[in-house]
Amino acid sequence: MRITTKTGDQGQTALFGGGRVSKNHIRIRCNGRIDEANVRIGLLLAELPENHNWKTRLISIQRDLMLIMSHIATPEDSPKPNKKPHPEQGLKACEVWIDELNDYLKDEKLAFVLPGGNKISALCHFVRTGVRSSERTLVELGQTHPVPAYILQYFNRLSDLFYLLAITGLKQDNIKAEKFMLFPSQKTKNDLK
Repeated sequence: MRITTKTGDQGQTALFGGGRVSKNHIRIRCNGRIDEANVRIGLLLAELPENHNWKTRLISIQRDLMLIMSHIATPEDSPKPNKKPHPEQGLKACEVWIDELNDYLKDEKLAFVLPGGNKISALCHFVRTGVRSSERTLVELGQTHPVPAYILQYFNRLSDLFYLLAITGLKQDNIKAEKFMLFPSQKTKNDLK
């Protein structure tokens, strides 16, 4: 397969099934956002130690995102329906991981935190913002073209997951999360010390 085809030189690209659309078409923009989120997960993976226990699950999420992109690139009226499997089980796996992290963090106050603390936590927030951006574009796509409910649910859960992973990354390194308090009255006695 050649990478340089020159077929997109006029600002158009192919959808699955053969149709062509502008490179700023909502389906293409949506897939671009999902691709960005996937690349951010790749950056996080590159920073994790070789045998880190998150790696297998993160790679599974990356594979789910690639499958979702193939479905987004397939219009409902495509003459060639996308026969690739739907990654619906990814939603369930994400929810299981969220439950595990909630159990691990049960003594933490999961309020608004400032991104940072260590590189892994900051990268988890970086992924989270990419996931939210993807979700907003999926919602926009859904206003004119059907988007399966599980895809929207999955992206909503992924945002929660990467928030919890960010807090977990701090806890594992014994780093206190910097919390954001809107009003001084929200501060506890410990915060004022």
